[in-house]
Amino acid sequence: MAALGAPELPPGRPDAQNAGMAVAGNGNGQAPEPPLRVESREELIYLLGEACELEHGLLCEYLYAQFSLKRSVEEGVTPEQLARIQAWELTIIDVVKQEMLHLALATNILTALGAAPHFERPNFPILSRWYPPDVQIALVPFGERALRHFMFLERPEGMALRDAEGFGAVGHMRPLSNDDPQITGGAEEWHTVGHLYRGIERGLAHLVDRYGESDVFIGPPKAQATTQVFEWPELTAVTNLASASSAIEIIVEQGEGARGDWVNSHFGKFVGILEDYLAVRRADPTFEPARPAIPVFLREPSDVDLVTLIEDPLTRRVADVFNASYEVMLQVQSRYFVHHGETADELETLAKTAKHLMNWVMRNLGPMMTALPVGPQHSGQTAGPAFEIVRPAFFVLPHRDAAWKILRERFETLADVSLKLAEEPGLSGMKQIATNFQGFASDLAGHLQARAAAAPPVKRA
Repeated sequence: MAALGAPELPPGRPDAQNAGMAVAGNGNGQAPEPPLRVESREELIYLLGEACELEHGLLCEYLYAQFSLKRSVEEGVTPEQLARIQAWELTIIDVVKQEMLHLALATNILTALGAAPHFERPNFPILSRWYPPDVQIALVPFGERALRHFMFLERPEGMALRDAEGFGAVGHMRPLSNDDPQITGGAEEWHTVGHLYRGIERGLAHLVDRYGESDVFIGPPKAQATTQVFEWPELTAVTNLASASSAIEIIVEQGEGARGDWVNSHFGKFVGILEDYLAVRRADPTFEPARPAIPVFLREPSDVDLVTLIEDPLTRRVADVFNASYEVMLQVQSRYFVHHGETADELETLAKTAKHLMNWVMRNLGPMMTALPVGPQHSGQTAGPAFEIVRPAFFVLPHRDAAWKILRERFETLADVSLKLAEEPGLSGMKQIATNFQGFASDLAGHLQARAAAAPPVKRA
């Protein structure tokens, strides 16, 4: 099989040479990356917003690749090949969990600075007009192109590596100069995840030197995400420069690896999967591990020029449930980070609900969608969820009682719609999803009832 943008990986332990990297220059592969300039809280919050969008985008990219994987030998793979696919999926799930951790840690840093959580982002594909020219985020089914793109995005600082076919840099970015004003935040030239986070870390240190730690880390400690429900021992509170630096170190090391040692990082895991995938393809050039999924939208978004719209009526109904599930998950996460007045038990319920929405709902809905047709104009292609962003501002529900009532209402509606879909041929799995939605609604309703019972009686005039 011809490689996309780089030579094939030979068997053996992956390293910088056999991963198809163009290694030259300073020994790490490219010229030193320019330092980011952070002179204000506003610029720091802007860059952290970009970091959150990047983590969010990577998370969706990896989920999309996972959802596209074939699920049985009836889809044209042998039992041995299916076992390899399942092993790759487990590795991707591990990476997805860590990306969720990274988004939570970046949000903790934002909260510590006094800012709101940032769960919004542009719709996919996110092209370079949003980020530096060589940073593009798009939904690609599992395969060599996807893996090389993932490797490019997770590559260690200073390593020269070509992106996958179709992801070439567009345009040029003028970096900030010393005489550029910085009262408001603005885009800067970063090339890797590590480059962005190291710039944020240096910016934090610079502002602490200028203003003092207590004037930089002004967010309420109670707004930090630290629950054990997520099962991340690394999810710690950010209250000062040391804890912020520790959070950044976790993000960078898990993504690109400790300096010079990336084998167990996200980058190294994708290198390993690609090496294994190419070996299977050499043994059987007809092997295709993924369904022919393409990203599809229910409605044409305002921030993407050319998209594929779903034609099949049943697929549209399932996609609507997926998009609503994704939206309500972001609402639950936002409420968890901007909570005010919730008890400890209520916060645990929000955390469990967010976790179970991912594990029990979206992880099952995604593969359901990639088994469904797009429509007559796209014969032979299946529907990949586009993770549609409809109304980003609606993710934040600021008023406690109203927020809980909205969430309960959404879960009840989704339960009813899912139960009706379960009656359709091939969608019996929607019945369990409906049960899960109803369980979420009942959990929230229980807290609302307990609150109402504990409230003091209303005095009548």
